[in-house]
Amino acid sequence: MGVNKSKSAFRSIAEVTEDLGVAPHVLRFWETKFNQIKPMKTKSSRRYYRPDDVEILSLIKELLYERRYTIEGVQKLFKNRSVKDILGTEIQKDFFEEEEEQAQKEAVSEEKQNAVVDAIKELKAIKEELQAITM
Repeated sequence: MGVNKSKSAFRSIAEVTEDLGVAPHVLRFWETKFNQIKPMKTKSSRRYYRPDDVEILSLIKELLYERRYTIEGVQKLFKNRSVKDILGTEIQKDFFEEEEEQAQKEAVSEEKQNAVVDAIKELKAIKEELQAITM
């Protein structure tokens, strides 16, 4: 590859095809066969692959070309397995929050807000009691 990028940088389809030594149409085909590959797409449909996508593509290439698995064989290996299970490592975090994580954060945030509101009410009640005692 001509440009040195950090390991966490997104890669264009041209960069990935150069790294893996496969044609762009092969990557697009593999996307249709393996739902674990989910490149980001711009409005103009340009693909940008996450580091996890590149690792999975590399694994698929190895299984198909070197270990001589069929597409169906690789699909069976990947069936009901998460990206983390397939790669055996922590998956790369996106720049974007997962919907579920965001919902959890909002729920925790709402709980904290409620706790703060309750604490303020209690403090105001205590303040009023103290003022009544000292007057």
